[in-house]
Amino acid sequence: MPNLSAVVITRNEEANIKRCLQSLQIADEIILIDSGSTDRTIEIAESLGAKVYVKEWSGFGPSKKVGVSKASGKWIISLDADEELSPELAKEISTTVLSETENSGYYIKRKTNFLGRWIYHCGWYPDYILRLFKKADGDFNDAVVHEKIILNGRVGYLNGEILHYSYHTIEQYFEKSATYTTLGAEQAYKSGKKSRWYHIVFKPPVSFIKHYFIKLGFLDGLEGFIISAFSAMAVMVKYSKLRHLIRQGKSGVDKNA
Repeated sequence: MPNLSAVVITRNEEANIKRCLQSLQIADEIILIDSGSTDRTIEIAESLGAKVYVKEWSGFGPSKKVGVSKASGKWIISLDADEELSPELAKEISTTVLSETENSGYYIKRKTNFLGRWIYHCGWYPDYILRLFKKADGDFNDAVVHEKIILNGRVGYLNGEILHYSYHTIEQYFEKSATYTTLGAEQAYKSGKKSRWYHIVFKPPVSFIKHYFIKLGFLDGLEGFIISAFSAMAVMVKYSKLRHLIRQGKSGVDKNA
């Protein structure tokens, strides 16, 4: 049985996938779940030894669950295509999965690059996320967005970092934000959450205050201000989309149309 399997999900990630998979060469196998790439993502992945499976998009959680089900390793390391293991983290993971640890998983801190600058505040760092776990003890949930690993067992912390190259341009940010706010609104609608006028009016400024002042975003310079403002905007957009879904109702027809 392989000791470490890497799981990655993709769709049109030719700009990122080489960097991601090169950092995962410490794994005994790399499982890539692709949801219909039309660029060179699959070609590049296969050239780096990944086992590629094509599956229709069903959300982040379900897609990653498929990846875990295809993996045969004792341990799973999950990365997104725009992430990579730092050299320090790669060495640490290699040592950890060969040890006789009683932990079933590990939280890893993630550092995000926004418009060419590494962000250390705004609530973005250290951003501990559970990404390394024993397959027998855990799996992803079915959340379409903001998926999580459900783990049975003790959890530890690693010192190395996942490097996240998330937003190279403002356009890229808005493209991703549009996707996440839509998925977030749909998930909120399915769970029965409400969108009142005060959610749309008051939650965005509260979000800005939290990111820029409480989370010390001002220490990240102009980028910290932009992140805080964009985060507030995303909250407003999400609740506006949720309000629209509620008004449409189950029939799918806008009641005010």
